[in-house]
Amino acid sequence: MAINWPELRAAAVDVASRAYAPYSRLRVGAAGLTDDGRVVTGCNVENASYGLTLCAECGLVSALHAAPQHATDGVASPLLVAVAVVAGDGDPLLPCGRCRQLLLEAGGPGLLVDTASGPVTLADLLPASFGTADLAARRDQAAPPPPDQQSHGSQLLHQPQGERPPCQTSYH
Repeated sequence: MAINWPELRAAAVDVASRAYAPYSRLRVGAAGLTDDGRVVTGCNVENASYGLTLCAECGLVSALHAAPQHATDGVASPLLVAVAVVAGDGDPLLPCGRCRQLLLEAGGPGLLVDTASGPVTLADLLPASFGTADLAARRDQAAPPPPDQQSHGSQLLHQPQGERPPCQTSYH
């Protein structure tokens, strides 16, 4: 599949213009090309608590999963094959580590990410990544049994006031 990088960057610049960035004033747009030929986009949405800010890549992956599916082969969502992330002025930005992990699950290690010096694979940007295969290989290992619910908890004994008998409350 041919990737039109100027078109992908232009889509990212366009969506960056709709970013909500009143705190950092750094508008960011992301555009991704899917393996079924569609372009999906996302922009950053800031929040006064900063930690709740949504990166443009988060919006991109959300749009990828929210869009109606065109595939008829039973695949839940198409995969991203190329991503451009830009500032509002059009200069490329590299995704942070959190967003690289998010993109890994949306496109895999072969996903091409646009950089100032040209496209590179996500495997180059996120070496030795932890992915769904690692999770599957490890989740079936023996886990400790859940705690005995009968042996945990608290009991409170309320002292009577007046003529009433004591009352007991248990929390498990």
